[in-house]
Amino acid sequence: MIALSLSEIADITGGRTYDIPDPDVQVTGSVVYDSRQVEPGSLFAAFTGENVDGHDYAEGAVAAGAVAVLATRPVGVPAVVVPDVTAALGALARSVVERLGATVVALTGSAGKTSTKDLIAQLLQRVGPTVWPAGNLNNEIGLPVTALRATEETRHLVLEMGARGVGHIRYLAQLTPPRIGLVLNVGSAHIGEFGGREQIALAKGELVESLPSAERGGVAVLNADDPLVKAMASRTEARVVFFGESAEASVRAENVRLTPAGQPAFRLHTPTGCSDVTMRLYGEHHVSNALAAAAVAHELGMPVHEIAAALSEAGSLSRWRMEVTERPDGVTIVNDAYNANPESMRAALRALAAMGEAARARGGRTWAVLGLMAELGDEALAEHDAVGRLAVRLNVGKLVAVGGREASWLQLGAYNEGSWGEESVHVSDAQAAIDLLRSELRPGDVVLVKASRSVGLERVAQALLGNTTEGEVAGR
Repeated sequence: MIALSLSEIADITGGRTYDIPDPDVQVTGSVVYDSRQVEPGSLFAAFTGENVDGHDYAEGAVAAGAVAVLATRPVGVPAVVVPDVTAALGALARSVVERLGATVVALTGSAGKTSTKDLIAQLLQRVGPTVWPAGNLNNEIGLPVTALRATEETRHLVLEMGARGVGHIRYLAQLTPPRIGLVLNVGSAHIGEFGGREQIALAKGELVESLPSAERGGVAVLNADDPLVKAMASRTEARVVFFGESAEASVRAENVRLTPAGQPAFRLHTPTGCSDVTMRLYGEHHVSNALAAAAVAHELGMPVHEIAAALSEAGSLSRWRMEVTERPDGVTIVNDAYNANPESMRAALRALAAMGEAARARGGRTWAVLGLMAELGDEALAEHDAVGRLAVRLNVGKLVAVGGREASWLQLGAYNEGSWGEESVHVSDAQAAIDLLRSELRPGDVVLVKASRSVGLERVAQALLGNTTEGEVAGR
């Protein structure tokens, strides 16, 4: 973080200082909201949640090296007390970003945000110091915390913006105004909350509406293959750059194919030249993510051959997203259990199908261990049914639907598509899936594990790999 004194932080956030002997002492470390992540020089943001009150950890945070606490009440240790910690973090981020000389790149979309963010970061860090969020810190808390990690040396600040309603992205863009805005796609994620894809498009398009004009350097990077995204060109005064496989895209892919291992390869075309890419990631859906990252890097002056080399070397920086691990006995586990929506579920199944060709050649089978896709509203039955049917059409060896009613719809879809007998099964929970797989897996098998975050299906992948269960850090 850019060094700021506690008195400056109080001025920026509209707060008051309490129990601070020297208001000129500076915060030089990161801003954290989990007391276990405090390091010398940190500012600890105390949030009050349903089960945990961060104010209870204020004394421990200062003892661990925090300079002060950002709080809503005095806590007996140095603190800047504000009416709303979330709003204060946003104000602090806005102030810091205004002082930076960095280019702010923001991206949004229904699927692929985190993977694309990781690709952009791996490209841009080759040409200058780059800050990007760990995991998917993309809301009104995670985004400013990420922005506050930037320093005077930061050249690129890459930010992921999520939304659960209209107005959310507009708010985030006001906190950290981007010069380059990227929209990946408009899908079905959270469609139950939004009420329809048109509303999702309305919300995602707030990013390009927030960009500066073309004369002031604003650039909107849009997916030419998604009609709802392509139409956002009319909603911005920024210069528009299209990516995709469409002939209209200035950054596009040709000769797209998958290697026998399921890794995408293609010819990358840009306005300044072409180069071949073979990715380390798995699944054809990463082609679109790679093109989006390439378009951003190209706008920032990266030569096409360097872009292609970086895309070919890039790996996954975020856990539980198409993590492919082969066990010593030859069973391959594909852990894509971080989250799921209809689009990402279909992409993962197609990646599994591609990997299945090599698996069958060595006597193995493909397994799709799938669970609930949350927040689909009235579309839930149709979407789960469609995913079950797709698993059959892609010749997945066995579907294991895990969980309650929605999971049963996955199995019902597979059954109605012609998957009878032991080709598909519905089990009650993760432990039942683990028991089934442990008894039936054999060398050469490939197992995909995927569901919405709330299901916690990563436990299946971890158990099959012999790992202890990792719970999500609950931020305290």
